[in-house]
Amino acid sequence: MLEQRIQQHFIDSADLKYQAAQALSTPIAAAVQAILACVTSGGKVLACGNGPSAAEALQFAAFCVAGFERDRPELAALALTCDSALLTVVGGSSDVDQQFARQVRALGQAGDVLLALSVTGSDANVIAATEAAHERDMTVVILSGRTGGKLAAMVRETDVLISVPHDRAARVREVHALVLHCLCDGVDAQLLGEQEIPL
Repeated sequence: MLEQRIQQHFIDSADLKYQAAQALSTPIAAAVQAILACVTSGGKVLACGNGPSAAEALQFAAFCVAGFERDRPELAALALTCDSALLTVVGGSSDVDQQFARQVRALGQAGDVLLALSVTGSDANVIAATEAAHERDMTVVILSGRTGGKLAAMVRETDVLISVPHDRAARVREVHALVLHCLCDGVDAQLLGEQEIPL
C-alpha cells in the first residue's frame, strides 16, 4: 500500500510536469529574457518567498552567484529571505508584511528583477514586495500555483507570471523547482551558448 502511494506521487509529478512543459515554456522563456536583460545591464535579481519558497529563493540566488551547471562569471542575485536580523525586526503584524518590501526599497533599482515565489499568490509580504518593486520600476517574475492569486492581478506589461496548473502545494513546488532550473539553464545558454551538459 505504501509503495503504491509513493509510486503515485512520482506518476502525478511526472504527469503535471509534462502538462506544464507545454503551458509554461513561453512565460519561462520570457522570464529568462527579463533576467538576462537585467544581469547583462548591471542589474540584480532579488528573490523572495515564504517557507519552502524561501528555500527556493535562496537556491536560485546561489545558482546565479556560484553557477548552475557550467562555469561562468557571477550574476548579481540576492535572496531576501536569508537575513535573520532584518526578518525578525518587527514591531507589529504590519511590519511582518513589509519584511521583503523594505529590502526591495533599500536594494532595488530600476531595471532590476524581483523573483516572487508564492504557491497561493496571496502571501501578504510577497504582495508588498511586488508593490515595492513596481515603485522602483523593477520587472517582477512571479511563480505561483494555478490562479496566481492576488499576485496575478498585479502583473504589469513588463512582468512575467508563471502559474503552475495545479492546486496541490507539493506538486506546485516540484514544478517551481524545475522552473528555477530552466531559468538558470536558459540564462546560461543565452550567455554561453548551447552546450550539452555531461552526465
